[in-house]
Amino acid sequence: MVVDELDDETVDRLFHALADTTRRDILRRCVRGELSVSRLAEAYPMSFAAVQKHVAVLERAGLVSKQRSGREQLVRTDPDAVGRARRALDELESAWRGRVDRMARLLAEDPGTAEHEDPGTAENDTPEGPER
Repeated sequence: MVVDELDDETVDRLFHALADTTRRDILRRCVRGELSVSRLAEAYPMSFAAVQKHVAVLERAGLVSKQRSGREQLVRTDPDAVGRARRALDELESAWRGRVDRMARLLAEDPGTAEHEDPGTAENDTPEGPER
């Protein structure tokens, strides 16, 4: 699946990054303003290294970027990143809606679909079962 400039690998990285609660929370915190990795780490019951790894996953997915400011790494969100994820979901929705619409048209075009009888009630059946 290709969504605008997004290839499958990029879409996979995006949704992998968004699949984790901690990473979504980091993203929400950074939307409000850039934060240092140290400041982010204070908010979670995990090691600094674990938070760094979460930030790295978000960065590989293009959801955040880091910039050095003195001794700190500041994390900021990419405002277009969530839009890329939304476009990927819109593409999937469009594909599924197209399939459902095609199935509905095929069913509507089949003249016998609505008139099919239940096989158990065919005219040659008796209460004891089909005649032989």
